[in-house]
Amino acid sequence: MNQKRKIEIGIDSFAAVGPDQTENQQAASAHSIRLLLDRMQAADEAGLEVFGIGEHHRKEFLDSAPVVILAAAAARTKKIRLTSAVTVLSAADPVRVFQEFATLDLVSEGRAELVVGRGSFSESFPLFGLDFKDYDSLFAEKLELLLKIREHETITWSGQFRPALQEQSIYPRPFQKEIPIWLGVGGTPESFARAGFLGLPLMVAVIGGETHRFRPLIDLYRRAGAQAGHDPKKLKVGLHSFGYVANSTEQAKNEFFPGYAQMMTRIGRERGWAPVTREQFEYQTMERGAYIIGDPQEVAEKIIRHSEALGGIDRLTFQMDTGNLPHEKLMKSIELIGSQVIPLVDRMS
Repeated sequence: MNQKRKIEIGIDSFAAVGPDQTENQQAASAHSIRLLLDRMQAADEAGLEVFGIGEHHRKEFLDSAPVVILAAAAARTKKIRLTSAVTVLSAADPVRVFQEFATLDLVSEGRAELVVGRGSFSESFPLFGLDFKDYDSLFAEKLELLLKIREHETITWSGQFRPALQEQSIYPRPFQKEIPIWLGVGGTPESFARAGFLGLPLMVAVIGGETHRFRPLIDLYRRAGAQAGHDPKKLKVGLHSFGYVANSTEQAKNEFFPGYAQMMTRIGRERGWAPVTREQFEYQTMERGAYIIGDPQEVAEKIIRHSEALGGIDRLTFQMDTGNLPHEKLMKSIELIGSQVIPLVDRMS
């Protein structure tokens, strides 16, 4: 890499119901949440730098109210930053989002962050009485309001999708001077340009294909930020991808694939995709593929390759609990990330 930069490494979770449950649904869900909190505490103790909780409104995930999970984790952790991954802002009230994360910031004494996005599933729109055809307009308006609330304690604002605010003060204010708000994006050029224009850090979800193909979009983000006059130091880039670490690469791939294939095939049926094959998965784990799955050395090297391909990244988050892996294996992966992957990446970057 051309410049020395610290790559923060962490985990994102969708709070999936675990595979090792034989109890009734309520007991299984409670047990899965308890194990997730154990993993969040383990990540903190292992030296990982960030843990994110997604937002979905589906039976197989328990993250419909992510800030509640993050607040529970705040009481059990000391250093790790706690973030959404992502907050589906299009379907939320920005006032409540700000209040919830400001409260989380107070509980955690300054460790709260948000990644906001439009979401990759549509369930939240009918659930909250919204029209999916307003997908982008909702997000743009609500992001504008959220950023205004972050900047000003008292605001006057009006828009299309929410009642106006007239000299309204919004509390509590966070522990940090300014809660970091990242913009979560997929592959839409307009989203990359929007993040750059607003000067927001960028979290890129790469869940398939070759990571280097995102370089033109990240260059677009950086150009838009520079043209808008933002300090390049504010224009951070994060990468979210499927990832898992085991003692050997074959072990990592063999353990991750079955649950991953089951989940992606199930989602694929909803979207008209073909079933996932082992050949496709193997391609994604190769040198240029998006997935970061292997032994500690191979994973660290791939993180560095991804960073170099994208012109430098500031954060990498593993998505690994959708692979339907037992808690013990996830805990071991967290331990390997903290004890081996992070030191290797620090030395190589």
